Amino acid sequence: MKKILVPTDFSKEAEQALKVAAQLAKKHDSEIFLLHMLELPLDQVDALSQYSELPEAMFFMKLAHQKFEKTMAQDYLQDIIVHETVDFNQTFTGITNTCKEHDIDLIVMGSHGANGFKEMFIGSNTEKVVRTAEVPVLVIKNEHENFEINDFVFASDFKNDNKGTYIQAVKLALALDAKIHLLFVNTANNFVTTDTAKGRILDFIAGNDFKNYTISIYNDDSVEKGILNFSHVVGADLIGISTHGRQGIAHFFNGSISEDLVNHAKRPVVTFKI
Repeated sequence: MKKILVPTDFSKEAEQALKVAAQLAKKHDSEIFLLHMLELPLDQVDALSQYSELPEAMFFMKLAHQKFEKTMAQDYLQDIIVHETVDFNQTFTGITNTCKEHDIDLIVMGSHGANGFKEMFIGSNTEKVVRTAEVPVLVIKNEHENFEINDFVFASDFKNDNKGTYIQAVKLALALDAKIHLLFVNTANNFVTTDTAKGRILDFIAGNDFKNYTISIYNDDSVEKGILNFSHVVGADLIGISTHGRQGIAHFFNGSISEDLVNHAKRPVVTFKI
């Protein structure tokens, strides 16, 4: 976890995400890439030299740099290498490009927490970010004076096409020194026996030598409720879920989990692209 990307609009929610990223950066000696997107109608502009012909672009660029200066002066960023970046792409495109250009390990984003993923601080673009991001996306919804993750719920249907996401989850758990709670939620419409569910989980993690985990089968009315209720029972600090890039946030676990999970979850949520 050496390079952390934090998209920002300089809102309170974005600052909450930046504070968490700062704590992670200090713990892991990471660099932070603080990215602000200016979504201006620049389709006709091909070169940086032409920005001078767009007074609106220059005005918002100067305003962004002023806000950057104020942010960079915060005490919680002391002794951290922070790269200030302003881009004129659409948000999800800019984030994707930045991840590739700088080999980003983790994206940390803030959320208003009121209306689900589609209404996060960068609006509906957040769904596109999660859908296109090849690296884990950590969504922060509250202030965290001390961001410590001891119990990490990884919820899945534990099918083979999700195995890559578990590898990512293990890497994150090792970095956070956290226990993973492998969670399979049983519902009336998609019921499997406990033996079958446990067997599927054991097959899923076979070959991985990570040992700090538990296996849980939890029954509930829906997968969303099961994840939230189980996370409450174990006092989880973080919820991890997989996303299908081809289908977007509204189709977790092959369509069985909606964005309501993140909408109602009070805990941080991290997504891993399948």
